[in-house]
Amino acid sequence: MKNLFQRKDAAAQHNDSPIIYPDEPATQKRSFFSTVFFPFALTFRFLRKYTNLTIWIVICMIIGIIVGKFAPTFAVELEPMGRVFIRMIQIIVGPLIFSTLVVGIAGHGDDLMRVGRLALKSIIYFEVVTTFALIIGLLAVNIAKPGHGFSMDGLEAPTAENKPITWVTEMETIVPQSFFGAMSRHDAVLAIVFCAVMFSVAIMRADAQSKKVMLDFNASLSNIMFKVVELVMNYAPIGIGCAIAATVGKYGLEALAVSGKLVGTLYATLIIFAILVFLPIILLCRIPLRDFVKTVSQPFIMAFATASSESALPKAMENMVAFGCPPEIVAFVIPTGYSFNLDGSTLYLALAAIFCAQVAGITKSVGEQILIMITLMLSSKGVAAVPRASFIVLISTLSNANIPLAPLALIMGVDAFMDMARTSINVLGNMTACAVISRWEGEFRNDEWKARQVAQPETLTMDEVEAQEYNADHHHNHQYGHPHHDNHAEKASIRSVRSTSSALNSRTEQNTQQRHQNQGDNIV
Repeated sequence: MKNLFQRKDAAAQHNDSPIIYPDEPATQKRSFFSTVFFPFALTFRFLRKYTNLTIWIVICMIIGIIVGKFAPTFAVELEPMGRVFIRMIQIIVGPLIFSTLVVGIAGHGDDLMRVGRLALKSIIYFEVVTTFALIIGLLAVNIAKPGHGFSMDGLEAPTAENKPITWVTEMETIVPQSFFGAMSRHDAVLAIVFCAVMFSVAIMRADAQSKKVMLDFNASLSNIMFKVVELVMNYAPIGIGCAIAATVGKYGLEALAVSGKLVGTLYATLIIFAILVFLPIILLCRIPLRDFVKTVSQPFIMAFATASSESALPKAMENMVAFGCPPEIVAFVIPTGYSFNLDGSTLYLALAAIFCAQVAGITKSVGEQILIMITLMLSSKGVAAVPRASFIVLISTLSNANIPLAPLALIMGVDAFMDMARTSINVLGNMTACAVISRWEGEFRNDEWKARQVAQPETLTMDEVEAQEYNADHHHNHQYGHPHHDNHAEKASIRSVRSTSSALNSRTEQNTQQRHQNQGDNIV
């Protein structure tokens, strides 16, 4: 123990801020200002150390609801701060998806069949799950009948631009007019994926030197964009709190009393859908449930508060890579799912369409409801990952099914609250799809992920290592009652972690360089 305290004293002499260890008396003199602000600084350090980003987001959401309820005028003025957060996310989306997908496809050999296989499996999974969402939505609205008891007297049809979304318009959206145009649009996720796939195929056909340069550039860009995500997430609690405060202040919680049965039916149905569909899939694919819940919690809450899937996209991608999904699968499945795997929006559309028919007093047969389901299955694929985009698809579907548009006035008052629920389920569905496809490909938590997990202690600083050694001594002496006996074995194991991690990292870098060199030789 004597040597340990000598090391701590030496460290304190060479650092501006001394290392604070448990149970050590504070012997340094403090100035007046440091004495006054010390309790606040200590409280902040405690909250920052023992609370994560998810807890901060939840706290700010609660504060936002309170502000929106009791100060609605002030809350509405906070809306630009919420929009700033979404715009900060939109800056990241294009470069992040492009660079990650290019490295994932072009950096893993010349196997184009693998890309086609991944796309086929993704489309199959998307169609199966969205079909379940439509069926559960139709069953729920026919059982609960939330549209009964309403009158169409005084209801006016909303005026909205009715642009039917077809496969032709969707194909035109996928292929952009220019590369930079796709990167600048926040609703052109599929166009970015298309450009990234084309660029990756071109890299595979290039010479070894050009391939290495472009792969290194995109790998560096991907790493930098994930660092930008970390920076933007520091603003997430404030942006999300302001967004939900503006929503409550603008529409008011009183709107839920008018169409509370509809909102309650949607929320309950989405929960049932997650339990009956997502949970069995996760268990069947042997995905660690507890770790998965921790992984999806932050993107889920962000999507719920902002009512935008796009705001949660960078964090969802980052968390799924850390969870054990390969970056190339994450970069392909999640952006593609934003147009083809909107489970929450699909369920909402089925429920809202029949709700409008019930309010209008129109009874739809089973065959007519199946036809509506097929129409929604096709048209919902073009729903953009922006707030309230599903409303346009709903208007188009009602027009095709000869259902009056006047009942939409009842939905418009509470659509913001329903949009929060369906958007969060969209994000949950895409993250579930990413884990399922990774397991289906046999690459969930592969050797590269395990190597990163073993090398994780490399991020520890020497101060943290010293603190761990001190805690090991303190715990050992307290447990066994030997105040002068050092737990040398435990301290040695702590210090050996860094050397082991360094060896693993260098070995991983050597293997990566050798693999790239072999791929270049094969191309030549």
